[in-house]
Amino acid sequence: MIERLFTLPGTSDVAALHALLRDAVESNASVGFTLPLTEAEIASYWNGVFAAVTSGSRVLLVARDEHAHIVGTVQLELAQKSNARLRCEVQKLLVLRSHRGRRLGFSLMQAAEQAARSLHRTLLCLDTSATGNALTLYGHCGYTRAGIIPRYATDPDGSLIDTVIYYKQLTP
Repeated sequence: MIERLFTLPGTSDVAALHALLRDAVESNASVGFTLPLTEAEIASYWNGVFAAVTSGSRVLLVARDEHAHIVGTVQLELAQKSNARLRCEVQKLLVLRSHRGRRLGFSLMQAAEQAARSLHRTLLCLDTSATGNALTLYGHCGYTRAGIIPRYATDPDGSLIDTVIYYKQLTP
């Protein structure tokens, strides 16, 4: 089940989101963090996300397993400038390693697109590691590869990586 969170979730959901981010970074996902990752960094990150969700500048979607535990997430950062309110950026597509291979990433991306449409956003963009696991997924979801920026970021282990930029036009 995928749902949109509108407010700060309960303690168990916050703990699950912390664990999800830690799992992604420790599996070498290039999602903006380097190792070692402290609990303070994780808490600060999610506090910022919840503040943005509350202000209406970010959409946070979560995937839950059959026990209602959070096992995946994706976010939309909504462009705020008046000339850019047609677009949003897909960020932090995360699925627990234990739940990968179950099409959760695909389902989260479909839910993100539906959320974007409901907010009258017609252009989605995202960036990902050129060696990341999600490259095939974005192609299957209909995203167009716009190009590569060499040596754009680092993996969690500190090694420099290229970043691939994708976009997708949505029909209203």
